[in-house]
Amino acid sequence: MKKSGTEKKRVRRSSAAAPNGGNRDPNADTPPRKQAAKKDVFQLFAEKVRNHKELESRWAVLQETRVEYFRGRDIVIFLKKHPELKDILESDRNLEIEDIANILLRTNLLVRCDRVVKTVRPGKRKLSSWPAHLEIFPDQVFSENDAFFAWTFVNRRPLWQTLLSFFWPVLTLAICLFPVYPHQAKLLILYSCAGVLLLIVSMLLWRAVIFGAIWIIVGKRVWFFPNILAEEATLRELFRFWPKKDEEERPKWTARLFYAIVAVLVILLLRHHAPDEAARARYQKRVSNIIDDVLEWSPSLALSGMMEKQQTVVNTTEPNNNFTDGAETSSEKTVPSNDTDEEILLEQRVDEDDIENIEDAELPSTSQ
Repeated sequence: MKKSGTEKKRVRRSSAAAPNGGNRDPNADTPPRKQAAKKDVFQLFAEKVRNHKELESRWAVLQETRVEYFRGRDIVIFLKKHPELKDILESDRNLEIEDIANILLRTNLLVRCDRVVKTVRPGKRKLSSWPAHLEIFPDQVFSENDAFFAWTFVNRRPLWQTLLSFFWPVLTLAICLFPVYPHQAKLLILYSCAGVLLLIVSMLLWRAVIFGAIWIIVGKRVWFFPNILAEEATLRELFRFWPKKDEEERPKWTARLFYAIVAVLVILLLRHHAPDEAARARYQKRVSNIIDDVLEWSPSLALSGMMEKQQTVVNTTEPNNNFTDGAETSSEKTVPSNDTDEEILLEQRVDEDDIENIEDAELPSTSQ
């Protein structure tokens, strides 16, 4: 009995000393709730960093999927500028930035990416700072030198996006019901859409004109609203007014002179073939008639027009048995479509002669 008691004590002591034995994984004995809490802490940290406005990020295509990514050196500068964000990590707040990034990579909150195009394109001095197409980097370790990191989790949508998702079906139904709107509502929608379309076309035209003029005269590439036609830009970046820096080589004076001559010739050609006032008036009348047809449409007019068409079709299909003096009139005759004009005239003359012969034959009988 004493031996068994001493053996139990030894087993308890050995089991208590085992965690400090060095070969065992320290994470093996941690409760799953603590691991989940630690993971939730890094999840909250990643969401806080991603939604922060001062962390510069872009959108790109990663294996046919649009992702939001940032550069390695940007997050280092960002966390050094905002060390208070590390307080979310609680016990891991004293970790280095590189260690935090590696934990985010191991927990699949981040993925390291690399640019698809690794060669400098013709006419450019260096690679793009923000590539539009990415691929997964084989070594998933944090680095600051030309390394890109994409967020892998789905960001929480703000309230306005949720409301907008419910608004789109209503807008689609409203567009389909446009023909039954009142006349004043149709005018308001028409002029509003025409104004917005004119604003967009004018902005794009003046943007191209300013770029061409500065490129020909100064040799600089200046695009106002540089992201207005970008597919991967966010709504905030889409309406950025200030142009980006010119990273390409300065164009040659021969190319600038050639395109200046081409621009002058195009302007002279358009001026020479410009429509006159009469053609412009005809085109304006035609467009206004089309717009009036759209604006004045209503279900009652459509039904009345359908009834009128149906009545005309019935009238044309009824047989006409009215004859004058036993002969058919010229309007009731059917003429083959493949006859020439001479054959049609000849047939009409023959019909007139037949009618005269019939009248001459009936005259003696009537006189008696």
